[in-house]
Amino acid sequence: MISTVVWGTGNVGRAAIRAVEAHPKLRLAAVLVHDPGKVGRDAGELAGLGEGLGVAASDDIDAVLASGPGAVVYAATGDIRPDEALDDIGRAIRAGAVVVTPALYPLYDQRNAPPEFRDPVLAAVAEGGGSLFVSGVDPGWGNDVLPLLVSGLGTTVDAIRCQEIFDYSTHEQEESVRYLVGMGQPMDYEPLMLAPSIPTMVWGGQIRLMARALDVELDDIRETLERRPLTDTVTTRTMGEFAAGTQGAVRFEVQGIVGGEPRIVIEHITRIHASCAPDWPSPPEGDGAHRVIIEGRPRIEVTVAATDEGENRSAGGTATAVGRLVGAIDWLVDAEPGLYDALDVPLRPAAGRLGRK
Repeated sequence: MISTVVWGTGNVGRAAIRAVEAHPKLRLAAVLVHDPGKVGRDAGELAGLGEGLGVAASDDIDAVLASGPGAVVYAATGDIRPDEALDDIGRAIRAGAVVVTPALYPLYDQRNAPPEFRDPVLAAVAEGGGSLFVSGVDPGWGNDVLPLLVSGLGTTVDAIRCQEIFDYSTHEQEESVRYLVGMGQPMDYEPLMLAPSIPTMVWGGQIRLMARALDVELDDIRETLERRPLTDTVTTRTMGEFAAGTQGAVRFEVQGIVGGEPRIVIEHITRIHASCAPDWPSPPEGDGAHRVIIEGRPRIEVTVAATDEGENRSAGGTATAVGRLVGAIDWLVDAEPGLYDALDVPLRPAAGRLGRK
């Protein structure tokens, strides 16, 4: 059994505790928290399992890493604290642990990551003998292993389009929804996530990963952006009111240009309410889905909709990202120490988990 630490108990951390507990080759050894109010609480309670796991949450990072865990699921955010997240991850790698995380977008495509991200990780690997795999859902399996797998079913492939279509009113990260994405802000507000070059920073690595797997050379990576205001004031369950006239929907593309044409496209269609931008693509049902469209012969369309934590699509997407990461731990433990990406780490069947609670 691989002793595994879950670092953080937010949306990702809750799912990670459940995934580690369910995995037949992993043993939940510790849970690290930042909130003093969570210290001492049982991991099962924090994960919403309805039963105790006999693992009390701790804020003593040094003691937990000194215990020599085989793996760490780093579930703390890296969106607005990338330097701190990189330092935390480096500490775990130097302790000899395999680390998996959805944080740190630049490391999804680790071969082309900026030196300020890649070099500290490689130094930590050389010092401690641990490893790092960074992935998620979107960016993540929704625009790397899934579209590449489906593309192999085609006779001819003209273009690949990966879509995330979501109603963000189901999210529980109000700061990100309102300020990073700009929902509920005046239409002249410039959200950080939509600023020029930021979508490419986040999703450009996925474009490059797909291009590498498809053996094509990119001419360029381009961005498009559309925004729509709310026609009526709406009230959400988790984040309160969003006023009429403020931003209610966003649609952007990150396009991989091949031979002068957009051939590899990652598209996001995001709303705070289904009534906004009704002419844009919508999920087949519910609050959100991930879709892959292979334009060619035959035309292939695959839609994935996941639910968790009370039929919540946002939680379902998070859980699939965690499933990809936690499911890779035993493979990474057997591999050589290093820095890995989604094309290195196979997505494997849930061996030993069928029927397991």
